[in-house]
Amino acid sequence: MPETTPAATQRQFPCKQCGADLKFAPGTEALVCPYCGAENIIATDTSLVEELDFHAQLQQARATHETVEVMVVKCPACGSEVTFDPQIVADECAFCGTSLVQTARAERVLKPQALLPFKVTQAEAREAFRGWIKGLWFAPNDVKKYARHDHGLQGIYLPHWTYDCETATRYTGRRGEYYYVNESYTATENGKTVTKTRRVRKTRWYPASGRVQNTFDDVLVAASDSLPRNYTAALEPWDLGDLVSYGDEYLSGFRAESYSVDLENGFELAKDVMAGTINATIRRDIGGDEQQILSKDTRYWDITFKHVLLPLWVSAYRYHGKVYRFLVNARTGEVQGERPWSWIKITLAVLLAIAVIAAIAFFTQGG
Repeated sequence: MPETTPAATQRQFPCKQCGADLKFAPGTEALVCPYCGAENIIATDTSLVEELDFHAQLQQARATHETVEVMVVKCPACGSEVTFDPQIVADECAFCGTSLVQTARAERVLKPQALLPFKVTQAEAREAFRGWIKGLWFAPNDVKKYARHDHGLQGIYLPHWTYDCETATRYTGRRGEYYYVNESYTATENGKTVTKTRRVRKTRWYPASGRVQNTFDDVLVAASDSLPRNYTAALEPWDLGDLVSYGDEYLSGFRAESYSVDLENGFELAKDVMAGTINATIRRDIGGDEQQILSKDTRYWDITFKHVLLPLWVSAYRYHGKVYRFLVNARTGEVQGERPWSWIKITLAVLLAIAVIAAIAFFTQGG
């Protein structure tokens, strides 16, 4: 029988001293009681996380012992799917701030193999959030007031795929080599037309073809479209060498989003990531001063993967009907976010700049 977790309950960790629910404390390896302060050390498994065979997993179609059943709620506004505490009947979406009502459904998903535990505390993330908002130039004043309130900062694990593979690419292209010629031209000097010579660079092109090979390790792909990919990519790098084996204890007090990009589609996104490295390898193989890639055909083999959870602090706020998001890498403290603009402030700044330039020009001409 596949390994499952109960669909209607969420695993809890009672305090040995007072019985309250323990929560994972970021930056530690312990569950901490929010009432009496007791600590329960987690038996961390830092052994090498196993890479799973990509094609074998696709053939098994989730019918292995590595699947679990979880309760998820889908946000009607942004489409994110997060685990939901069955004891809570209403909450807000961590990604867009939309109100959610408890309408969870059971869903079978691939069990995460590993995760990076939270390291940056909520207080540290909140200070980064406040500093980021206060430092925004040309932001509306009422948005800056938002920084003074403890609002909406939630800890969430975002699902990712990592892929390892070997590639071989056959290509055709052109190699450009520079050469120089002397070219005559006419110019006017002291009212007279004169003939001059200048050295001009040109490119001579030659056909090129060949085969290159690349080895890829831990190509990281977000398994969710809840957040803009340019922001999640900007949160890199992640210290994937510090991954620990998955344990429910690390999720206590946090949410985890279920993946919406499956294993197969995730690899298609990984191909886009790998394409940049493959193209660079082809250009080096072509050589010369310039290169053109006309065609390429890549074969992928020895594909393995990991399903991992990476920690974020997320805040979503609405301003004039639009959602703006703020993200903190909960391992490094790297900050990314979206911001509104105050067109009144921008217009005033432009008018001020024009006035300063006009004043400088006036006094310069007057001098």
